[in-house]
Amino acid sequence: MIPGNKSLSIAVCASGSDQYDRAVKLSSTLSIPLVDVGTREYEFLLVYSANGLSLKHTGQNGFGPIMVDFTSPGMTYRIKHGGGRSQAIGRAVGLKKGWQPTVIDATAGLGRDGFILACLGCHVHMLERSPVLAALLEDAVQRPSQPDQTTEIVKERLYFTHADSKDFLQKLRQENYPDVVYLDPMYPERTKSSLVKKEMRILRAVAGDDQDAAELLTIGLGCSRNRVVVKRPRLAPPLSSMVPSHQISGKTSRFDVYLA
Repeated sequence: MIPGNKSLSIAVCASGSDQYDRAVKLSSTLSIPLVDVGTREYEFLLVYSANGLSLKHTGQNGFGPIMVDFTSPGMTYRIKHGGGRSQAIGRAVGLKKGWQPTVIDATAGLGRDGFILACLGCHVHMLERSPVLAALLEDAVQRPSQPDQTTEIVKERLYFTHADSKDFLQKLRQENYPDVVYLDPMYPERTKSSLVKKEMRILRAVAGDDQDAAELLTIGLGCSRNRVVVKRPRLAPPLSSMVPSHQISGKTSRFDVYLA
């Protein structure tokens, strides 16, 4: 079973014979069963197809497969029309002319914010401790069939490690401290969008809540050269009793900035 989530009902499968070897390898890595693509014995399936690895919910609930795709229409639109460096996430990490901070995205999830920061010029190291989400992220980072610009960004400014962020940050040498530690803890009600709520329900079922997020904030403040940024639902309370240095609010989300 998946380490840290022994109750998770999940298996891996291949949609075609050309993906079978990859499915076998992931089955061994995660110590989960290798099954036929049509099975409903498990609540979740990690499915290898020609397009990459996706997470599928087998129930009759209308949930579509989840895949980390840096070239999806949603991501492409956000990159083109998100506001560039002046958008909230860029201002939160302190982006300015002549300064492109190094960022550790300590709760990478599906990697969307990490990729956006890399597109804005940051050098981003994504960390994710959930083995399932880590598998999806690793597949996306290594996916060869991406446009040249995306491939360049991923190759030069986006890195990924499957690790528990608390352990990783505490073991960092001072010379490797990032300018910014970015946190987006798993939270069930971040938006009013029903589509995202469905997606979040699946991700929370697979990865669980980040109960130790406040502790991670404290650790991050001890190893960031400039700041820790915490993404929160716009109306949610701060992550801990510590008062942010300042806040940047959007329509549905808020960035709490803690200067180191």
